[in-house]
Amino acid sequence: MKSLVRVLLSVLLLAGGGILPAAAPALAAVPAAPQAPQSADPAPWTPPLSTRGRYVVDAQGNRFRLRSGNWDGAQGSWNGSGDRSDPANHHAGQDSHGIPLGLDRVALPALLADFRALGLNSIRLPFSNEMLHTAAPVPDAAVAANPALRGRTPLQVYDAVVAALTDAGFAVILNNHTGTTRWCCGLDGNERWNSTRSTAQWADDWVFLARRYRDNPRVVGADLYNEVRRDTWDDPNWGLGDGHDWQAASQEAADRILTEANPNLLIVVEGINWTGIPADGLPHGRPALTPVRTLSHTLVVSNKLVYSAHFYGYTGPHHSGATGLGETHDARYQDMSRAQLEQTLYDQAFFVSAETGAHFTAPVWISEFGIGADENAAAPRAWFQNMTGYLASSDADFAYWPLVGWSTTAQGAPGGDSWAMLRYDATGRRSGVLDPADWRTAPWTALTAAAGRTGPVPATPSWYQLSTDHRDHDASLLSRAAGDWDAGARKAVCPDGSRLAGLSHTGGRGLCSTSDLRAPGGARTVVRDESYVPQGGDWATGYTKLQCPAGQFLIGYSLRGDRVSAALCAPSRLPLAGAGRTVWFDRGDDRPAGNPGADFAYGHYKGQCLPTEYAAGIAFTGRAGFRPSPASLLCRALPAG
Repeated sequence: MKSLVRVLLSVLLLAGGGILPAAAPALAAVPAAPQAPQSADPAPWTPPLSTRGRYVVDAQGNRFRLRSGNWDGAQGSWNGSGDRSDPANHHAGQDSHGIPLGLDRVALPALLADFRALGLNSIRLPFSNEMLHTAAPVPDAAVAANPALRGRTPLQVYDAVVAALTDAGFAVILNNHTGTTRWCCGLDGNERWNSTRSTAQWADDWVFLARRYRDNPRVVGADLYNEVRRDTWDDPNWGLGDGHDWQAASQEAADRILTEANPNLLIVVEGINWTGIPADGLPHGRPALTPVRTLSHTLVVSNKLVYSAHFYGYTGPHHSGATGLGETHDARYQDMSRAQLEQTLYDQAFFVSAETGAHFTAPVWISEFGIGADENAAAPRAWFQNMTGYLASSDADFAYWPLVGWSTTAQGAPGGDSWAMLRYDATGRRSGVLDPADWRTAPWTALTAAAGRTGPVPATPSWYQLSTDHRDHDASLLSRAAGDWDAGARKAVCPDGSRLAGLSHTGGRGLCSTSDLRAPGGARTVVRDESYVPQGGDWATGYTKLQCPAGQFLIGYSLRGDRVSAALCAPSRLPLAGAGRTVWFDRGDDRPAGNPGADFAYGHYKGQCLPTEYAAGIAFTGRAGFRPSPASLLCRALPAG
C-alpha cells in the first residue's frame, strides 16, 4: 500500500495497493505553506490505555487521541527478487536490514525530537515474524549513527527502539506487518497471518512479544496483522469458520495475548484489505471494516478493542491500485469528490466509531494513509486535503505512512522514499514535513492542530455480541477459570461485568450489556431444567423454561445444534424481585425502541430486554414442527442502586 515502485499486478495478484497512477496535470498554484510545527513534549498521559465507546482513554479516563506515525523497516524492505544485499532491490532503494529505518543516518535522540516536533504522541512500530527469530546481528553500517547498537540482532535493536520511544513519552503500538522480512504487499508470502505459519504459531509469536514488553507500560497495543488480503488462490473471510477466517483468528490471538501475556494491551484489529481477483467482470473489492456491522469482536478483557483501516488515494473501494495489468475501471478514492469520499469512508470504516451504543462501537484508527512530497497531480493532492480534513472533522485517530525515509542513496545521490514525512540524507540532514517547502506541511499542520475531544470521557453502557457460529464464545475470565459447564455443547458467556440482554431465535447469537449487578466471587449456577420455576410462575405456557434461581440473572447460554441445552446464571449483589414479563421472538423481533446494541443477529428473529431490565430465563419448545431454539426471555426490572 505504500510503495512508489510496486511491481505491476497480474489478474491473479491482489496487492491491496499498486503503482501510483501517472501524474495528472500539475496544480496551477500551490498555496504558501505555514510554518512547520514546533517541537513540544507529548502531553502527559498515564498508561495503560483502554477504550470508552468510540474513544481511546488513558488510565485516568482522559481522551488519548492516537496521533501516530509508522516507523517502518523492521518488517523488511527487500522486494523479493535479486541480490538481497543490493539496495536497488529494496523498497525505494532503502535497505532497512530488518530494523527501523534511519538508524544509519541519525542518532536516536534526534529522531525522537523530530517525531515530537511533528506533534506525534504514538508510534506504530512494524515487525516481521522472521525478525523475532533472526539470530544474526545487523551490519555495523545499519546502525552507523547509533554505534551503541552494533553487534545486536534485529530484535535487540527493536528492543532499544521501543525503550527509547517509551522513555521519551511516546506510546508504542506493536504491529505485525509481515511474516517474512520483505516488503509487502503482493504475492510475497505475507498475504495472511497464516500464509507461512499456522494460526497457532502466529499467536505464539504474539504471546512471546507481548510478554517481552509487558513490564513497559507505554507499550500500549498489539496491532495484530497488516492488510489481510488474498493470495493467488484463496481469499480471507470474516466469519466462515475455516482456516482463512480472519475474524476468528484475530479473536483467538487477542484472547491469548490478554490471558497469557498482557491484559493491559489495546488489541487492534484491521479489516480485510482485499478479496477477489482485480479484473473487470469478476467479484473483487476492499471490505475494510464493513463486516463488523454484523459480526464484531467481544474480547475476554473488555474495553481493549480498536478497529483499524488503511486508505490511499490511488486505491479505491473496488480498485486494487494497480495500473496496466490488473487495473480495473473502478473508481479510486482520489477520483471522488469530498462528499463522495467522506460517505465511502464512513461506509467502509468510520461508522464503527460514529454509531455509538452498538455492539460494534469502538475507536477506529486510520493506521495508514499518506502521499508523496513530490506529488504534483491535482487529484491526489485534493484527496490528501480531503482525507486529512475528514480525519480532523471526525476527530479520528490516525497514523501516517511512513514516518522515516532516505532522501539520498548511500553514495549521496538523490533517492529514497518521497512519501516519508521525515527524510534524511547520508549525512543526517533532514527534509520533509517539518520544512515549510513541503506541500504536505499545510494539511498535516491543520490535522494535528484540529480541535478534538480532550479531558475526561465518562463511562457509558457498552454492548457485546456473542456468536456460537462455529465454536464456543466464552468471553468471561471467571467462567473460564471455573471450567467447562456444559461439555459437548456450544457455549456463550458474557464478559465479566456484563449481563445477557438478548438472544436470537436462530443462529446462536446473543447480546450482552455492561452491568455491575454481579456479586463478587465468581459463583454461578448451570440450569438444565425447570427446577427454579416457582409454583404459579409459568411465564411461557407450554414451553420448557430454564429460569435462574432467585437472586440470580442470566450471563450465558448453551446450544446443542439448534436446541437450547442450558442457561448460565450468576448471583446478584443486590436483591432481585418482581414477576417480570415475557419477550417472545420465535415469530418476529421483539426489541426495545431505539435499537440499543444494534442488530446483533442480522437476518434472524431476536428478542431483547429493556436497558432497565435483566434477563432471568430462557424458554424453548421441543414440540414437533417447532424449532427447539430460544423462543422467549423472561425480563425483570433492574433493582435500584
